[in-house]
Amino acid sequence: MESASSSVIDEKEAHGAALLERRQQLTDALADSPYDLILYLERAAIYSNLAYPDLAAGDAYRALLLTDEVSDEGFEYHEQAREALESYSTTPCPAVLNHGSLVDDLFGMANGDGTNGSESCHLLTRLAAVRSFQILSISLLLCGCLKSALNFCERGLKATPHNKELLEIKGYIEQVARRRLRKQPGDPIDIGSLPDRGVVRREVYPWNTYEPDRFSEESLSFLNKQLSTMAPKCEVKVSNLPILLEGETNTDGDDVVATCSQLGVFAKEDIAPGESVLEEYSLLTANNRLKESTCDACGTELPPLTADSKAVSCPEYCDTIFCDDFCASKAQDEYHPAVCDKDVDSIAKDPDARDADQSLYLLLLARLLAMSAHQEIHPLEVKEIKYIWGDFVPSSLNDIDPSVTAEPPPEWTLPFSFKYNVEIPLHMLEKMDIDIYATLDQHDLWVLNTAYSKFRGTASARKSLRDGRPDVAAVHPFWCLANHDCNPNVTWEWGGRMVLWARETRVMGNQPGGIKAGEEILNHYCDVDLPVQQRREWAQGSLGGWCMCQRCRDEAAKPINGTT
Repeated sequence: MESASSSVIDEKEAHGAALLERRQQLTDALADSPYDLILYLERAAIYSNLAYPDLAAGDAYRALLLTDEVSDEGFEYHEQAREALESYSTTPCPAVLNHGSLVDDLFGMANGDGTNGSESCHLLTRLAAVRSFQILSISLLLCGCLKSALNFCERGLKATPHNKELLEIKGYIEQVARRRLRKQPGDPIDIGSLPDRGVVRREVYPWNTYEPDRFSEESLSFLNKQLSTMAPKCEVKVSNLPILLEGETNTDGDDVVATCSQLGVFAKEDIAPGESVLEEYSLLTANNRLKESTCDACGTELPPLTADSKAVSCPEYCDTIFCDDFCASKAQDEYHPAVCDKDVDSIAKDPDARDADQSLYLLLLARLLAMSAHQEIHPLEVKEIKYIWGDFVPSSLNDIDPSVTAEPPPEWTLPFSFKYNVEIPLHMLEKMDIDIYATLDQHDLWVLNTAYSKFRGTASARKSLRDGRPDVAAVHPFWCLANHDCNPNVTWEWGGRMVLWARETRVMGNQPGGIKAGEEILNHYCDVDLPVQQRREWAQGSLGGWCMCQRCRDEAAKPINGTT
């Protein structure tokens, strides 16, 4: 006889499968009617039920933007958005809008500004805007983005001051804010002091068909063909790596740890100490200084502009500078026409010091989107990121029943903010003259999140000599295929090309360097001179878990003050 617990599990799985099927139906419907704000709100509600609050917020924001398109005849997509909304009626009201007290508020909103109650389209627009504010505020609260959540909640209350649901959401936000800020009940809350960075699910989404089988013969053959020109003494093979843990552990002293399979780079023949292992060129770069003298393509420092300088400017319309003809040619072939003279990169340049890291990741995303647009391929098919593993967590571990007052679960590890994950990426696409609605399949929020997952922990950065802030970043896909270890056998040099060198001596025990045939290339993504606690904290933020390499385990297991 089937147990009660297995019956509950089967019922939950069936419910989840039904929600995923409905999500796909709505996604297909949006492909046919990309300016239909009701479809976005319906899909946002499905995402909420599937415990993807970030994706719910993304759809609700698109719906909110479309309410502006409907309302303003001067907006670019006014006709398309209005035509889509006119297919609905207030009698009956779309189910996604018939939420809580909203329908009761409908005529109050209309009468508040003298609107004729028969103007169904106008009423639906007002109603949809408030519903968007509801979904945005509760979803961003669940993501941990309290400042943005409160901002959208107050915007909704400005339109409907007595809306029961928005008042409840505001109460939830203030409750969590007081806990996070350690304030007493009744203490005033300064919206400017609220945290606005959260974490969301970091996974291969169930509907993501772009993630390749990285272990297939086809993938390995492609990667090794590419690698042969950069690292002729190396090959890509499957590697067994220790699984990153969620936090502090008492297993550091164990002889055996859990492992997982990932791709790695291995020596095919002996590599001498000090010998070059890999030399890789990448166009997936970013520079967050507005007036910095760096090559737009490869990120290297530009030489002084003397008579014999090799630096060249864009041959078309803008003043972009490249370090030489090679970079200028590669840029024209792979990305630059998509952003030429469109002032895209300047959107996130010269950020506050606290936002420097987010700015660089955003600018890497902008470069990826430009490469995708110019090459006319899906962003996740761009070869620079296609085969990168984004330190994804299985969907089953992310699948929770969230509570509005709960902290995000420990499995949620992808840093997220409304500004850098939703608002500015859409603005950048618009600056590139890309229709953010008609290209939803390429620029859906889950696509951008997947790209961010692949960037974090694999992008390398160079710090400014002036203030120590990271100002240039790049993704070198084969450099990051060489797995991290805190006792690496290679070191690297960041420049126009990423170069890996076999270490002269190892970090631990001052042992001789060099790499034997068959050994794995062990890279380092962080400063390996840091103490073990700081290295593990870095790994938690960038890789999604504590490093469990042999060096970290050995150092963490050492007795401290006579104890273990």
